[in-house]
Amino acid sequence: MLRFKGKGQMKFKVQYVLVAAFAFLVVTFNFSLAAAAGAKHYTELQFAAVPEIKLPKYERFVLQNGLVVYLMEDHELPLVSGTAIVRTGSRLEPADQVGLASFTGSVMRTGGTQKHSPDELNEILEQRAAAVETSISEAAGSASFEALSEDLEPVFGLFAEVLRSPLFAQEKLDLAKTQARGGIARRNDSPDNIAGREFRKLIYGKASPYARTIEYETVERVKREDLLKFYQEYFHPNNLILGIIGDFDAKKMRSLVQAEFGDWKPNPSIPKPQLPAVSPAKTGGVFFVNQPQLTQSNIFIGHIGGKFDSPDYPALDVLNGVLNGFGGRLFNEVRSRQGLAYSVYGFWSPRFDYPGMFIAGGQTRSDATVQFIKALQAEIKRIQAQKVTPKELNFAKESTLNSFVFNFQDPSQTLSRLMRYEYYGYPADFLFRYQKAVATTTAADVQRVAQQYLQPEKLVTLVVGNQNAIQPPLTQLAPQVTPIDVTIPGSKPQAKK
Repeated sequence: MLRFKGKGQMKFKVQYVLVAAFAFLVVTFNFSLAAAAGAKHYTELQFAAVPEIKLPKYERFVLQNGLVVYLMEDHELPLVSGTAIVRTGSRLEPADQVGLASFTGSVMRTGGTQKHSPDELNEILEQRAAAVETSISEAAGSASFEALSEDLEPVFGLFAEVLRSPLFAQEKLDLAKTQARGGIARRNDSPDNIAGREFRKLIYGKASPYARTIEYETVERVKREDLLKFYQEYFHPNNLILGIIGDFDAKKMRSLVQAEFGDWKPNPSIPKPQLPAVSPAKTGGVFFVNQPQLTQSNIFIGHIGGKFDSPDYPALDVLNGVLNGFGGRLFNEVRSRQGLAYSVYGFWSPRFDYPGMFIAGGQTRSDATVQFIKALQAEIKRIQAQKVTPKELNFAKESTLNSFVFNFQDPSQTLSRLMRYEYYGYPADFLFRYQKAVATTTAADVQRVAQQYLQPEKLVTLVVGNQNAIQPPLTQLAPQVTPIDVTIPGSKPQAKK
């Protein structure tokens, strides 16, 4: 029952509320003054040193058939997951069948196995809230599984089936090819995608496996027997590294691996893949993709780069820290002081077993395109000419070293890294060697690698933007600007309205 209070009661309650509110404001105000008096600027904050990182306990062994296996127990959750890395990649597919590796990697899973149709495989996994996935990227193949601990044995059995006896159902290949055609048709919808794709062609060459693109013609050339042949060439136990992590007993897991993979026959004569040669396709020049609908320009400038195993990689990564991020030179100068960019960056971006790129760029309004590019060029030359300040060096090194811990946020990251290092032939402690080298990097080291590896005279410049809106024109950068035609080969031109 609701009861209404009398006037006296109401008056007393109002007075009480006012007094309480006043007291709260006084306390809050005093606390705020105390907090303000004790507050420090972010540059004055001091943090404890990052604790030493140690690798979780793991086991590595090799089956008689050559399958390399990593096991890492993690009992935090009742889950088990695993990944197999296969020594293959789209860079090894024939040039006239671009897309073959990708189709092999996807249809290997979607096409079912010799024992289970695609629908049966999907149903079994869905009933157990489990997953088995496969794919083939540029430099490696991958097969993975995830399961509850209680479902480990049946799911792991299906995982082994997919790896050892895929069916490659024709209808699933047809579906994958239809999806690929849709991707080709939409590939010019995004200026970011255009810029990234065409820039790789300028750096590596349009025929290079690191830059070539899937086309309608190459899709049509891929048949089911090609998938079987590609699979049979690379999927052998002595060409795989298997890593498993989660809630299991290592001894029992070892027996399960032996049971599912121990009788898989190796290929004793499997050849070591011959990696494609890499050389710069262009060593300078300004290139342009006209997109009249755009109100801003997407810009890439850069040249061929290097690999992670370079002894100078740690110093180059510190150089990255000087150039990039909040407080970096590019942000401070190009974005903040000159107000030229929505985003701006410049990275030495290496790869494990072939040269990566040095790439700088960003997005800017159309009428600031030339000024933005000149500002980028100036900053690249400045880091060569002027030694970085102690403040810049410390900021870059501390940022890099403090982020080091994020490489080990969970055991699965550590296991993945160990497998990746073995796959590419890097030492297991590569990351720790890198950490020590970053800590000892000097300002002189940063200037030396900037002078040695950055090549302003060989910068390739690519602009994706609205030609009419770019004023002053790109000819202010070079007397000759080369247009790039991104018309999709084999596509039907749209009818004029």
